[in-house]
Amino acid sequence: MKAIVLNRKTSSKIELVDINLPVLEKNQVNVGIKAAALNHRDEWCRQGLYPNLQDGVVLGSDGAGTVIEAGSKDLEKWIDKEVIINPAMYWGQDENVQSHDFQILGMPSHGTLAASVHVTADRIHEKPSFMSWEAAAALPLAGLTAYRALMVQGRVKKGEKVLVTGFGGGVAQFAAQFAVAQEAEVYVSSSSEDKISAALQLGIRGGYKYSDEKWVKQALEETGGFDLIVDSAMGDTLNNLINVVRPGGRIVFYGATKGNPSGFNARKVFWNQIKIMGCTMGSDRDFEAMLSFVNSHQINPVVDQVFTLEEAEKAFDRMKNGQQLGKIVIKV
Repeated sequence: MKAIVLNRKTSSKIELVDINLPVLEKNQVNVGIKAAALNHRDEWCRQGLYPNLQDGVVLGSDGAGTVIEAGSKDLEKWIDKEVIINPAMYWGQDENVQSHDFQILGMPSHGTLAASVHVTADRIHEKPSFMSWEAAAALPLAGLTAYRALMVQGRVKKGEKVLVTGFGGGVAQFAAQFAVAQEAEVYVSSSSEDKISAALQLGIRGGYKYSDEKWVKQALEETGGFDLIVDSAMGDTLNNLINVVRPGGRIVFYGATKGNPSGFNARKVFWNQIKIMGCTMGSDRDFEAMLSFVNSHQINPVVDQVFTLEEAEKAFDRMKNGQQLGKIVIKV
C-alpha cells in the first residue's frame, strides 16, 4: 500500500513508498483511511526534533476511514463502520497525567498517512455523521488537546472571558470553537490580521496581533483581563499573559514552541493567585467527552487545504511555514 514514511536520507525527509503492514493482531482492526490530517508533531518528526525517531515509520496521527478487517470475530461488528481514530495510546489509569508508556500514533508505531492503519479496537469511535471525511480526519489530536486544555484543566465556565493565543493552528481553532459553544466570551491572538478576521466569523468577540507592542494595553482596556488563557507558545510571551489574566485567573499551556521564558513575574503570580497549568493530549475519558461535546454542538473543524499523498511535501511545507488557517488534510 502507499504510505508517507520518514526518511531522513532524502532531501525532503519524507517519502511516498509502497509498504506492507504486519499481520493484524487479535485486538486490532484495519482501518482503510479516507483522509488524514497533519499536526505540528509530524513536521517536527521530519525536522528530527524528537528522540528515537525511526526511518521507515508511517507518519500521521489523525485519520478517519472505514474498518476493512478485524483481528478476531468479536471485532467483526466494526467492519464497514465509518470511524475516527483516537491517536492517544497507553494513557494509563491516572486521569491527571499520562503514564510513562504513553505514545502518540504515528511514531514509533505506523500512523495514518497511508492507505490503511492497524490500531487496537479501543482506539476507534464512530465518525460524527454530520462531518465529511476531511473534517472528521481533522478532529482527533487537536480536538482532544483543545478539550482537555479548555474544559478539564481550564474548567471554562459560561460567561467567562477567554483568550486563545496563536489562532490559526488546529488546537487553537478548536479551543476557540469549544469556548464559544460553552458560551464564553472569546478573544484570540494571532500573527495575522487575516486569521483574526477569520476568527470573527466563528463567533469570536475580538482579536489581537501579538507582534503589536500595544496589544496588552488594548486587551486590558477592552476586556479588563481574562479569566482563562489557553496558550502553546510560552517563551518570553509568558509575562504578557500574566499581565492580561485577571487576579485568580488561569493560564493553561499545551506547548512551549518559543521555549522557556527568560524572565518570570513571580511576584504578580503569587500576589494575584494566578494558576499556571500544563496540559498535553488527553485521556480516553477526555476523548469520549470531546466527541460527545462536538456531536451535541455540531462543531465542524476548520479545514485549511486538502492535498493528496503525492502532494505530501507541499502539505508539510505549508505547515512548516505557518501558512495554514485550520487543519491541513491529506485525502487518501
